[in-house]
Amino acid sequence: MTSEVLVSRPRFDGRDVGQAEPAAALVAPQPSSGAATAGYRSAKYTPAEWHSNNFSILQHAVSDRDEARRIRAQSKTLYQEAEAATQWAQAEGTRLLGERLQDIHLWKSELQRHIEQLVAETDLLLAQKTRLEKALDATEIPYAIATDNLTCRERRPGPDLVKDAVEEELLKEVDLIRSVQALLKKTTAQVVSQIKINREAKLMLELDWSDKSQAYNFDDRCGRYNNMSPDTQYHPSSASMQDQVCNHTSWVKFTQENLSKALQELQATKDLRWERLVERVLQETSQDLQAQCSRVDRAFSQRCAELIAAKAHLEQHLTQILEQIGVQEKNTVALQQAIHNKEAPLRVVQSRLNLRSLRPKMELCRDEPQLSLEGEAGQIGATIASLCQQLSEARGSLSRLEESRMALEKDIMCKTHSLLIDREKCMAYRQRYPTISAMLGY
Repeated sequence: MTSEVLVSRPRFDGRDVGQAEPAAALVAPQPSSGAATAGYRSAKYTPAEWHSNNFSILQHAVSDRDEARRIRAQSKTLYQEAEAATQWAQAEGTRLLGERLQDIHLWKSELQRHIEQLVAETDLLLAQKTRLEKALDATEIPYAIATDNLTCRERRPGPDLVKDAVEEELLKEVDLIRSVQALLKKTTAQVVSQIKINREAKLMLELDWSDKSQAYNFDDRCGRYNNMSPDTQYHPSSASMQDQVCNHTSWVKFTQENLSKALQELQATKDLRWERLVERVLQETSQDLQAQCSRVDRAFSQRCAELIAAKAHLEQHLTQILEQIGVQEKNTVALQQAIHNKEAPLRVVQSRLNLRSLRPKMELCRDEPQLSLEGEAGQIGATIASLCQQLSEARGSLSRLEESRMALEKDIMCKTHSLLIDREKCMAYRQRYPTISAMLGY
């Protein structure tokens, strides 16, 4: 009889916890037939474990079979509902695309009508622009002078960049020149500006019309798609892109705002074109410009006088500050010397106190010399602290004086630069102001 080695297997217990046998009974090896007679033993399952394992397998099979039936029923219901929902959603999308095409066609017609009106009105306005240019030429030089003065005065440094009387008069002069241009049949500048605005409004309408034409073609193509269309493709990212675009309300509002802007510009163009040119205002406006020019010149002269006076006052204070800086520097040196002079007495008294602290036994007493020395040490320490505090204040005062000196010097430079701008640049340029006959167009 051939001997065989029996290897133990893991034990499977299919019974409930309450029905499980004691661990000792399960662990104990069971006698086996055949090999046991030859002196071998093997841990095998008991019949009860075998029946329990079979019962557990059957229970799992029944549970899996029931679960499969339930999933199959749910799947059938789900794909039937999904098919119906998909068909309804596709039909609804096709219907909404048809309505969208009607809306786009309506707005395209409105945009086209407004574009044609803008083109017609702009052409009429261009015909009047030529008649206004000669009368407006005389106002260009005063306007250039006034704006150049304002630009030059913007380069005034730091604290001198103020809105003074000169700037106010220059701004009034600019406003007056613009008013003069407005009185010349709303002026060439107004006509050019209106033409520019009309073209911008027309461009916005044309861009909107072009976008709607392209959108109309896309939506018309979308409406023709169906499940049998051969040119449809997968575009997984197309749904996420829709979150970044506008909604229907903003879409309608955008076109309405464009049409409203076009209507406003049409009305403004008609008002400007129908306004009669008042030739007699040329005389009045030329006189107003000359009077304003005189007021600006007087303001410049007064401002230059103020700058000269302020510069002289700053220079006077700078001289005083420089004197105080010299005095304070001497005071700082004196305080430092006084502190240095207290170092030797402080060393003497501290040395005495240190040496007397070595006295033996009962000799180490607080006698009159000891009290005097302690008082002397305290007095010298307080004196040094007071001198140091005074030195710190003197140095702070000196630092502030230096800051004042730098501020005064900087302000003097600002005044000098501002005086150069107002007197040498602006007032010299204003001598080229045109005469009354030139502003009358002669």
